[in-house]
Amino acid sequence: MTQPAINTLINQSYKHGFITDIETDTIPCGLNEDVIRLISSKKNEPEFMLNWRLKAYRHWLTMTEPHWASVHYPTIDYQALSYYSAPKLKKQLKSLDEVDPELLRTYAKLGIPLKEQEMLAGVAVDAVFDSVSVATTFKEKLREMGIIFGSFSEAVQEYPDLIEKYLGTVVPYTDNFFASLNAAVFSDGSFCYIPKGVRCPMELSTYFRINAKSTGQFERTLIIADEKSQVSYLEGCTAPMRDENQLHAAVVELIALDNAVIKYSTVQNWYPGDEQGRGGIYNFVTKRGHCRGINSKISWTQVINCRRKLKHC
Repeated sequence: MTQPAINTLINQSYKHGFITDIETDTIPCGLNEDVIRLISSKKNEPEFMLNWRLKAYRHWLTMTEPHWASVHYPTIDYQALSYYSAPKLKKQLKSLDEVDPELLRTYAKLGIPLKEQEMLAGVAVDAVFDSVSVATTFKEKLREMGIIFGSFSEAVQEYPDLIEKYLGTVVPYTDNFFASLNAAVFSDGSFCYIPKGVRCPMELSTYFRINAKSTGQFERTLIIADEKSQVSYLEGCTAPMRDENQLHAAVVELIALDNAVIKYSTVQNWYPGDEQGRGGIYNFVTKRGHCRGINSKISWTQVINCRRKLKHC
């Protein structure tokens, strides 16, 4: 790519700053143990998850927000954020055909069609909108091979033993200020398990979209490649253009067992704010992989655009 082409790309206006007008279930701003319990209740989580969240929250209260990095931003009022916002569902969805048309239009506008017949061949997508996963494509096709791919919330319900075994083993809730906050309040994200000896036949992808005002997004991703398995995963992110700053504090945990291979790529195209310095996303994340076996391998590629960035690896 030529330098003029690169300059044109860098200087172009933000294309994904639109807002989706949709009815939401948003809890009031503020953070305390009642909020933690409410989030866990909304997700219908088992007791071990609620206990893990509460331990994380109590630990977070003992911590001080880090200022060692050369990252300067106004003080964040954590009591002024809503920690859960989700599109209101009229009924339990049984297929992609039942997803709210406005959400389908939103992802189509972002270049991520969620109808399987319209998608690029060989790509499965988990679409996360604010605090919840709204759709996962090709889930049943992958399940035929023993591959688990979908929302973190569903995985907690369907595969609690896997969650309890691996959650927090790469990024513990004691790791850092923002990882502790995430562990207490995360409401969704993606979960992937590739069984022994299986090479995932398609690219797995998650697209995270912030939409609601005065919210933070605290998704959590957990990818496990069992022995002699292979998977390629791509993550994308965007948000509306607002005059206020919003917080994105995610956690990603990658685990590769003996002779397993994970290829992880992330393109975080968050709104960086306007030319006057108003608005933009604070991208304060913890993302880490653990090669936990003989000859295990994790490759990592990232591209990030945001207002402020603080990353713990």
